[in-house]
Amino acid sequence: MLRIVTDFDGPIVDVSQRYYRVYQLCLEKTCNPEQQIKELSFSEFWTLKRSHIPEKKIGILSGLSDTQAEEFAQLRKQMVHTHPYFQRDTIQPGAIDALLKVQQAGCDLVVMTMRRISELNYALVKDDLGRFFPEHRRYCLSDDYMKTQDVRDKPLLMKRALAELPPATDTWMIGDTEADIAAAKKYGIKVIAVDSGIRDRTQLELYQPNYYLPSLADAIDFILQTSASSLKNNWLLKQYPQLSNQEVSSTSSQTLISTKK
Repeated sequence: MLRIVTDFDGPIVDVSQRYYRVYQLCLEKTCNPEQQIKELSFSEFWTLKRSHIPEKKIGILSGLSDTQAEEFAQLRKQMVHTHPYFQRDTIQPGAIDALLKVQQAGCDLVVMTMRRISELNYALVKDDLGRFFPEHRRYCLSDDYMKTQDVRDKPLLMKRALAELPPATDTWMIGDTEADIAAAKKYGIKVIAVDSGIRDRTQLELYQPNYYLPSLADAIDFILQTSASSLKNNWLLKQYPQLSNQEVSSTSSQTLISTKK
């Protein structure tokens, strides 16, 4: 059985407009009435976020003082993952078709996210995504979980998933952050980093994912093609035990069948 574990925010959902709106509100709430500030454009802001620039630094670049920037960062942390702003999230282009493709292929599909239960359930209902992820294939944080760091918390989710889920012959992880890569690599799972989320390629490549692709749709296509090729090669090795793995990989099945005849 082929299993695909995917993050939610980034690969499936575009969170950029939520993050930007919360940035604007926090900047407005933190600055003084007569203070001259420089509100970043969406493009400027999102480039900084994807470059992993700290919230305090973003506040300073927007014209806040050091003390104000500290307050800005704390306020943003409190607001960004609250329900009033989740409605700004949108589905990534091609994500629904990609998830349908996984279902049609008969793969085991799992979502693994740093969202809390109520936050994930809201999105699954809002965008009718629950059809892809039954409850026993959802791995997220409890509503009262005390977060530490994503790179520490997400591997714990992966550990629980591997303990609870039935064995799979092949498992892949798709994500957009260093936490996704860390969770997969800790347990020897192949991981594809996608360019549709909160980190840019420069940041993601620091953590050495197995592959880097533009989107969830590209990652799904790659996994299904790779899995099909692997199954074909395994079949050929059973049919032609005299061949090496290298010979099987470099020779088409049609050629081998013709040779046998």
